[in-house]
Amino acid sequence: KKSKGIWRGNMSAPEDDEVATKGPEFSWLPEGCEPMADGEYDAIVMGTGLKECIMSGLLSTMGKKVLHVDRNNYYGADSASLNLSNLYAKFNDGKEPPDQLYEALGHNRDYNVDLIPKCIMACGKLVKMLLHTKVTRYLDFKSLDASYVYRNGKVYKVPATAGEALSSSLLGLFEKRRFRKFLMYLAKFNIDDKSTHDGLDLTKLTAAQLYDHFGLEQSTREFVGHAMALRLNDSYLSEPALPTAEAIRLYCYSLDQYGKSPYIYPVYGLGGLPEGFSRLCAIHGGTFMLNRTVDEILYDDQGKAWGIKGDNQVAKANMCILGDPSYFEPSTSKKCRQTGQVVRAICFLNHAIPNTNNADSLQIIIPAAQVQRQHDIYVVMVAHAHMVTAQGKYVAIASTTVETKTPLDELKPALNLLGPIMTKFVDVVDLYEPIHDGTNDNCFISKSFDATSHFESSSNDVLDLYRRITGTDLDLDINADKDATEDDGY
Repeated sequence: KKSKGIWRGNMSAPEDDEVATKGPEFSWLPEGCEPMADGEYDAIVMGTGLKECIMSGLLSTMGKKVLHVDRNNYYGADSASLNLSNLYAKFNDGKEPPDQLYEALGHNRDYNVDLIPKCIMACGKLVKMLLHTKVTRYLDFKSLDASYVYRNGKVYKVPATAGEALSSSLLGLFEKRRFRKFLMYLAKFNIDDKSTHDGLDLTKLTAAQLYDHFGLEQSTREFVGHAMALRLNDSYLSEPALPTAEAIRLYCYSLDQYGKSPYIYPVYGLGGLPEGFSRLCAIHGGTFMLNRTVDEILYDDQGKAWGIKGDNQVAKANMCILGDPSYFEPSTSKKCRQTGQVVRAICFLNHAIPNTNNADSLQIIIPAAQVQRQHDIYVVMVAHAHMVTAQGKYVAIASTTVETKTPLDELKPALNLLGPIMTKFVDVVDLYEPIHDGTNDNCFISKSFDATSHFESSSNDVLDLYRRITGTDLDLDINADKDATEDDGY
């Protein structure tokens, strides 16, 4: 049997369970069981995915005593960054990669491949969480080179400033002027200053009516809604325009801060994000146990979760039990429901994506309507500049929500954009969300990571979890522009 690593209050000193100091006796401890780590906590967090690590970090900074467990022997869960050997093993039943893989791609140590790649909006909610907790001191970020949108079989850089609107080949001559006027209106718009509204009430006007007001063509509405406002489908068109207007303003503001694109990406991959929040939790006294399976969630007579059991060890949570859906038996329990599937293809290239000006890193969004689908298709590409591949190699990950019985075929519009692919790894995963909010059964469950190539929906899930657990909103009233992030070690 493998011993479990217990990390108490720091991230550097694992010790075997067998030699760990035994804690006090607990009246709640079932007969024949031992306390897990210190035994009693305010919160137990299961899984070291990004959402769970953010929550354990936030709870620990509130003075809560946190136990954080993971069945894996590495941080990140589904949002981990893996080297070549671990990536190959994950998709090939634990097998060692053949020598040909290293001969083609290079050294194992040069790779930090993200299982679920997502770009970070430079001035968005996740950056504000990073600044709020000061986790930025543990990480380095670089901007992505560009953001592209797909139209009629080609990719175009998304214009997000008045100047870019005038020079973009994505727009016709007269549409350039209309779009420029639209952007200039949003740039000066302030919800608290009616003089900037030009007589438009965006809380009552729908997004479609706002587009109508400026005379925007259907093709322009596609890339504005999906590649700038990051709307997941077209239902937003019949909803109030204000959230869409604010999302476009955030996109443009983030672009203005970094120049190339509105997105940033961690050096060495996204796996550094959960590790950073885990370090924050440990600094504030949190206990971490990797390679620690959870066999059972324990409930009282009223159906409230009060603890977890792994082997013959039990830990109690006085405040909450939090985890990703996989810890709550999603396929059989009444805690989660399946909401669909996502297909992802991790593709290795020895060249930049064609027709992207040799960009080392980028995002491409393929609006659903362009390929007669219900859901958008996403591509994120990163390379050696972000220290995730060997020199001269690129990793592009395409993803979308599954709509048919042949998921890989659904990615063809994206894969056709990539040029020759050296090798690829394909995964189809089920998506789950909690049925209940957790206030009655004490089980607070995050949603599965969706197909989007950005963190906006995931950030909203974290904010919702925080609200459900603490009863208050997380204060994100913090400046997330470039000067503020650089001052904080960005």
